[in-house]
Amino acid sequence: MISPRLLLCLCAGTGALAVIAGAFGAHALKPVLSGTSMATWQTAVFYHLVHASLATAIVHTGRFRWSVYAVVCLLTGCLLFSGSLYALALGGPRWLGPITPLGGLCFIVGWLSLAIGAWRQPHEE
Repeated sequence: MISPRLLLCLCAGTGALAVIAGAFGAHALKPVLSGTSMATWQTAVFYHLVHASLATAIVHTGRFRWSVYAVVCLLTGCLLFSGSLYALALGGPRWLGPITPLGGLCFIVGWLSLAIGAWRQPHEE
């Protein structure tokens, strides 16, 4: 099992990379990218930051086995979804396009893992 400490470090690193990517896009890439490419970059940053934040919250509050699955799926989604969009925005090869939905699928599985874990959690009054 992955330790909560390692997961939190991965989440923090992923969140920091999202902020760096956002700043890089706003300052260094704005004069370079077309409007469509900039919109793609901004979408990648948005999903990256939202899911890194969710993963961090899960590590802090998750007391169930499914929380680990959720965090791993969300971080993998950040890598595949946002990573492929970053590369495509920068003119990467078109074969990266089909990787983006795989990242989206990881996000969905992460959210569903969170729901399953919450449902299976013993009822507290």
